[in-house]
Amino acid sequence: MFLHRIHLNPRCKETRRDLADPYQLHSTLCRAFSSPEQKCTAGEFLWRLEAVSDPADFPCILVQSRVIADWDGISVKGWLARADKAIDLTGRLQLDALKQGQRFRFRLRANPCATSKGKRQGLLRLEDQEAWILRKGMQHGFSLPQFASFDFSEASSPRVDVRVSQEQMLRGKQHSGNPIRVFSVLYDGVLAVTESEHFKKALQTGVGHGKVMGLGMLSVVPIE
Repeated sequence: MFLHRIHLNPRCKETRRDLADPYQLHSTLCRAFSSPEQKCTAGEFLWRLEAVSDPADFPCILVQSRVIADWDGISVKGWLARADKAIDLTGRLQLDALKQGQRFRFRLRANPCATSKGKRQGLLRLEDQEAWILRKGMQHGFSLPQFASFDFSEASSPRVDVRVSQEQMLRGKQHSGNPIRVFSVLYDGVLAVTESEHFKKALQTGVGHGKVMGLGMLSVVPIE
């Protein structure tokens, strides 16, 4: 599993188009992982557009993939400003030696949602967003610190010690012309591994829906 940090050139019109449409940006990134005559394999990579540009004011994208990307495959002159050297996450994070209770700082841009009448709806209340990441942790082999809530009603949700920010509605358009709208938030906090195999799978395949819109990539840094 590899982590790439790339910096895009906003002076390129194709770059500006991609930055305005996450679905199109995903489609462009696919070219680094498949030949022009092949369709990009589902789950081949995850990505996230970072909120802060680099010192040169180039937008930064993190891409996590099974294989090392071939950025020449993008084939758009001026699209890429530069690409940092790929990082071997399996070795860097010592994923083959994960232990229960091991702690990491994490970041996750995700689509907290619930299904009602066959449709997914974004969760807009902070308490619901916190409860969502808590449930996802239980599913994916990690836990988050919780704290006592002064709301003792039966309907109250568990409170999680995590920072939730950057609420936004992502908008894109499929190649067929159908519009896409996905609600997203950014989670930052500390997690502890509860089940190593489930946790490794979450790192590899992501958390939640909306991965083609740049959501679901779980980034972690060990806590010494």
